[in-house]
Amino acid sequence: MTPTFISRRVVVERLSLLNHLIGEIERLPLHDKDAFFADSRNVHSAESCLRRALEALSDIGRHILGKGYGVPAGSYRDIATLLAEKEVLDRGEEKLFAQMAGYRNRMVYVYHEVSSAELFRVCVEDLGDLTSIRSAFQRWIRDNPHRIDNPLTDADGQD
Repeated sequence: MTPTFISRRVVVERLSLLNHLIGEIERLPLHDKDAFFADSRNVHSAESCLRRALEALSDIGRHILGKGYGVPAGSYRDIATLLAEKEVLDRGEEKLFAQMAGYRNRMVYVYHEVSSAELFRVCVEDLGDLTSIRSAFQRWIRDNPHRIDNPLTDADGQD
């Protein structure tokens, strides 16, 4: 692969989707376990939004690697490692993103082992992980406008 420019459109679309999905999760009754489990649609919404949010983060990371550096990523966990090698993520963010990639794989391949209680716990305790990696990507993009086909403005992809 030959490095070119990162597509502003791709990044903004994925950040917007990510923000929407995080908002959907935050609108669930996460403050009240009984209310959350009283309607099974909450579990299904949490699962779908969380999985899709993890996919959106991975898409952004894969796009930065492929377009910005000409580096293909073989697996979801590889994305984290390669992003750290290119100093898009620091080592702590790499570890967090690798864990998130592992959880995404778990949700996709061993979905039958992911319980409703686990999904509730992840949404309550770990939702901030999504925003941490989102912020890391936004920071890197802001610091590297020369790698973007049409540099992002401060308003793009923000809450």
